Amino acid sequence: MLNVVVLVSGGGTNLQAIIDAVDSGVITNTKIAGVISNNKNAYALERAKKHGIPNQCISPKDYESREIFNQEFMKAVDALQPDLIVLAGFLVVIPAEMIAKYRNRMINIHPSLIPAFCGTGFYGLKVHERALERGVKVVGATVHFVDEGTDTGPIILQKAVEVEQGDTPEVLQRRVMEQAEWKILPRAIDLIANGKVKVEGHHVTIES
Repeated sequence: MLNVVVLVSGGGTNLQAIIDAVDSGVITNTKIAGVISNNKNAYALERAKKHGIPNQCISPKDYESREIFNQEFMKAVDALQPDLIVLAGFLVVIPAEMIAKYRNRMINIHPSLIPAFCGTGFYGLKVHERALERGVKVVGATVHFVDEGTDTGPIILQKAVEVEQGDTPEVLQRRVMEQAEWKILPRAIDLIANGKVKVEGHHVTIES
């Protein structure tokens, strides 16, 4: 059984997609051990509560320094004994020590086809605003392992979504969530839970 810890900052739509996929059997062999947010007002915490999933807020604002926050944050994550950590819209920089400890056991969902529209400053609506400014015809989402860079870890899954005439950033964001993010994030977790993902260097192989 894969013990999963989900890290969130906001509404938790990707968390909900994971919860629903576990409940419906789309994700197998998996238990959500806990949800941690850096934002006490994150609706994601409410989603976790409704499903009886242990949840807590650990915010950098509550600590004297980022070092102390990092220590407490890692302590809370470690206490849940995760086999896999999922960043589902988590807007806090992950401590380097934690990245090293959970190498190839921490994944992130990003709302673009990496390497397009990714890296520092590309999050949330900003990704879709830039894509529309650039006039691209295809966008999408990527699930990747977390490494020391921003959106630079080995890519597990990607799914393309077409841009439609008249799209606003909000409309495009919603379509990317529905058609890509909520599909490939649960799929990646299920593949990992069933031992079908192998990482060699910067490349990921998925066994059928």
